[in-house]
Amino acid sequence: MAFLLKELRFKVPWGHLAAKAWGPSEGRPILCLHGWLDNANTFDRLIPLLPQEYYYVALDFSGHGQSSHLPIGMRYQHLDYLTDVHRVVTSLGWRRFSILAHSMGGVVGGMFASVFPETIQNLILLDSYGFFPVHSDIIVNHMKKSITHYSRLEGANAAKVYTPEGAVQRLLDGNPSLTSDTAKVLLERGTKPVPGGLVFSRDIRVTVNSSLPLYIDQCLHILKSIQANVHIILANEGLSADLMRGVYTDMGQALLEGYKKNQKERFQSTIVDGNHFVHLNEPEKIAQIIVNQLYERPYRHSQL
Repeated sequence: MAFLLKELRFKVPWGHLAAKAWGPSEGRPILCLHGWLDNANTFDRLIPLLPQEYYYVALDFSGHGQSSHLPIGMRYQHLDYLTDVHRVVTSLGWRRFSILAHSMGGVVGGMFASVFPETIQNLILLDSYGFFPVHSDIIVNHMKKSITHYSRLEGANAAKVYTPEGAVQRLLDGNPSLTSDTAKVLLERGTKPVPGGLVFSRDIRVTVNSSLPLYIDQCLHILKSIQANVHIILANEGLSADLMRGVYTDMGQALLEGYKKNQKERFQSTIVDGNHFVHLNEPEKIAQIIVNQLYERPYRHSQL
């Protein structure tokens, strides 16, 4: 039987947060959090492969997908995305739930599971370590780039109009891990029609790096608060293999060791064949791993 799918809207002071939901609303709740510049459609091919008695709510973060943009003059920060999550689960009346999150969504999920540890049962991270530490020797430059980038965007012209084919190519240029087909899945929710073609619906301000400038030691200290069962699913051609993001090599290994030390038997890690968007490109490669986690069955996983 096909999943019941519906659109949700949550009122916020500047408009609404959009989400899409699969399954029975009385089912065990799972909040799905997308990656940077993506939207709730990133889970479209994965969730139909997961247990249908659960209730999956995939959120569009502020400024992404079909959610409202923040007021003019405001910046997007990871703490704002944590607040998005808190608003949504409070509105839904969820006291305890699981998080399934990709990339930046995993960073938000890891922070939320640390700040509200009693609420999270399972934290399942897709090509994400739950935190994004910054090297101490570049933190000042990190903040400088973020501020100057945002200042440039404040004077940006109107959104560029694309043909459907042009929008696909633009997304592929920025996300080479996608395929033409999976790019179209994201664009279904990530664009809107205007005279002459399509524009991206996301707020241009979300392209500014919004991560919290935390050192690795701070991240390791914060994750000690997590009480959830944690399962990190890494792609062998994903972020951990991307030398342009050194944080996902030496610091990634440090975070894995931190989870092993603090979460002990509540922590698992698995490596799968694929790239950063394996959950969207080839969801069958990770679906059973997630099913086993939800049903609390042991999974024979790779040692990292």
